[in-house]
Amino acid sequence: MTILSERRSHLVASAPSRALQALPATAFVMDTGLILVSTIVAVVGRAKLDLFHDPHNIAHDANVVAPFLALGWLLMLGAMGSYRRSVFGEGTDEFKRVLNASLFAAALVGVGCYLMKFSLSRGFFLLAFIVGTVLLLVGRFLLRRALHAARVRGSLLQRAVIAGGRAQIDDVANVLRREKWLGYHLVGALVSGGVAGTETASGIPILGDADSHDDVTGLDDVDVIFFTGGSQRSAADLRKIVWELESHDTQLVMAPAMTDFAAERVRTRPVGGLPMIHMESPRYEFAGRWAKRTFDLMGSGVLILMCAPILIYAALAVKLHDRGPVFFRQTRVGKDAKEFGCFKFRTMVVNAESLVAKLQEEQGVDALLFKMRNDPRITRPGRWLRRFSIDELPQLFNVFLGDMSLVGPRPQVPREVALYDDALRRRLHVRPGMTGLWQVSGRNDLSVEESVRLDLYYVDNWSMTQDLSILARTVGAVVGSKGAY
Repeated sequence: MTILSERRSHLVASAPSRALQALPATAFVMDTGLILVSTIVAVVGRAKLDLFHDPHNIAHDANVVAPFLALGWLLMLGAMGSYRRSVFGEGTDEFKRVLNASLFAAALVGVGCYLMKFSLSRGFFLLAFIVGTVLLLVGRFLLRRALHAARVRGSLLQRAVIAGGRAQIDDVANVLRREKWLGYHLVGALVSGGVAGTETASGIPILGDADSHDDVTGLDDVDVIFFTGGSQRSAADLRKIVWELESHDTQLVMAPAMTDFAAERVRTRPVGGLPMIHMESPRYEFAGRWAKRTFDLMGSGVLILMCAPILIYAALAVKLHDRGPVFFRQTRVGKDAKEFGCFKFRTMVVNAESLVAKLQEEQGVDALLFKMRNDPRITRPGRWLRRFSIDELPQLFNVFLGDMSLVGPRPQVPREVALYDDALRRRLHVRPGMTGLWQVSGRNDLSVEESVRLDLYYVDNWSMTQDLSILARTVGAVVGSKGAY
C-alpha cells in the first residue's frame, strides 16, 4: 500500500484546485445583479411606455414590491436547485430550473398581491419578469461559455478516477479527453486485477484494483469516480461504496461503455430500484422525410437569390484568371450510393485530376479523404474561394435538385467510397450536405478518424434542431476560415 499511497499523493498534489466550488456563489451574485437590473428596467419601462395605462404610482410599487420580488425570486431559484454544482456546465437542466423558478416566482408574486389586495402595476409586473427571465437565461449561458473556455485552458476542473475493465476505461477516457469542456482531469484508474504503478493502454496511471473495496474507498481528494463495465463488483458492494463515499464528498457516475449517442436517444427509467437505460434506434430514416426536404428546398432557393451577386462575381474571377471552365462538375456518391454531378467553382488548374495519383504517391496516402494543406494545383482566385467556402456555393443547386442537403456528411468521389468499410457505408443512409459536423468542428484540420466519427454521429443522431445548430455554427466556421484549404 505504500507505493499506492505515494502514487496517489503525487497525483493529487499535481491536480487542479477546487475553485469550482465557488461557481454556485458566482451564479448567485450574478442572478442578484440581473434581477436588480430587471427591476430598474421595469420601473423605467413602465414609466416611459405606459403599458396598460394603469394609474399607478410606479415608484411606490417598486419600493413596496421590489424587495419581496427579488428575495422570492432568488429563494425560488435556490429551491428549484439552480445553484447545485451538478447542474453547471452541461445539458439543459440548468436552463429548465431557471425558467421554472422564474415562472413560479411570477405566480407567487401575482397570487400574493391578489391575496393582500395590493394593486400592482401590470406593466411593471410583466416587464420585471419577462426582462428578468431573459437576462437570467442569457447570464447562465454566458457563464457556461466562460466555464467551458476555462476548462479548455485547464482551469476549474474536477479530479476524476475511472474504475472498471481496461477496454471500458480507455473508451470512457477517450471521450473525457476529447471533450475537454466537460472539465474532468483524469488522475488515474482502478482496473479489475490492476497493479498500482502501471498504466492502461491509453496511458492512464493505475492506482489499484477496481474490485478491491479498500482501493476504491481509500481515494483522497477525488471529485468524481466513474464506474464503467468490466468490474466483478456486485450491486450490494457498489451500494456500500456509495454509502462510504458520502463522507468524502465524491460523486459517483455510472458510465456505460457506449459512446456517440445523442441525449434525445437515451432514456433512463428506474424499475424496482434498477436504473434501466433505454437506447432508441438510429434516426437516419427521419433525415429522409418530407420536413428536411422541404427545409432544404426552401432554404436553398432563398440562399441562391441572396448569394446571386457573389455567384456572379466568383464566376467572373474564375473565368478571367485563365479562361478555363467556370464550374467543376465532379461525380460524387450520394444517398443510397447513387452517383450525381456535384457543382463547384473551379479552384484548381484544368488538369488537376490527372495530378492526383502523383501527389498521393509523394504524400504517401491513399484516396480516402485526400487533402493537402499547400496543394500546388490551386489557382490564385481558388485560394480565396476556398478560404471562405465560396467555391461550394454552386452546390445550392444540387440541394435544390434533391441530390444534396444543406446539412449532412460531405459527398465523396467513387474511388473514396470504394475504400469504405461497413461502418463508413452508414454515411450513405442520408443525403450528403454542403456543411456538417466536420466543417463546424475544424474541417480539414481534423484527422480522418475524427471526421468519420462526426459523420457517423450525425447519421445515427439526426434531428432538425441539430441541423439548425450546425447551420448557425457554419457562419462562424466560414468567417474564421479554420481548417479551410
